[in-house]
Amino acid sequence: MPAPQFTRETVVDRLLGAFRRYGYDAASLGQLSSATGLGRSSLYHYFPGGKEDMARAVFDHVDDWARDAIFAPIHASGPPEQRLRQVIGVLDEFYDGGAKACFYGNLVVGDAGVLFKDRLSASLRKLIEGFARLAKEKGVSEREAQQRGEDAVVRIQGALIVARGLGDPAPFRRVLKRLPNDLLG
Repeated sequence: MPAPQFTRETVVDRLLGAFRRYGYDAASLGQLSSATGLGRSSLYHYFPGGKEDMARAVFDHVDDWARDAIFAPIHASGPPEQRLRQVIGVLDEFYDGGAKACFYGNLVVGDAGVLFKDRLSASLRKLIEGFARLAKEKGVSEREAQQRGEDAVVRIQGALIVARGLGDPAPFRRVLKRLPNDLLG
């Protein structure tokens, strides 16, 4: 029986789940194959460059999602508080209330940390700048807004690690709840 055919988007979304679960270095081709429902040869059909090509496709997928779900609201019109609440809502959904690991967080260790350093740094800087933009719109100085943007990303990422480590989403939810005051207050 022939292997099931999936859209590239479906395959990339399933790879995102696998990289969230195993990280880049620990994800074997067998695990990636199992996660996608594709045989190894089919994976290479979609991603001729192997696992590195798969991770790059996931980066593109997450960047596209962030452009639409995070940065579009940040750059939209309206009160910063309202736009931040929208961003918090999509972050809460994307991380399943703190139950899902961060793709970026799983790429900072091992070979992936070197291989994807520039891409990871650019993505995190863009997120920091987005949060800082909202703080500046509330009248926070440039320097303080930058620090608040960094703090927001640090808190979110740290809360994801702690929530996953404890098996309890409460730290992540608490950080999201406090984010408007911490960033804009």
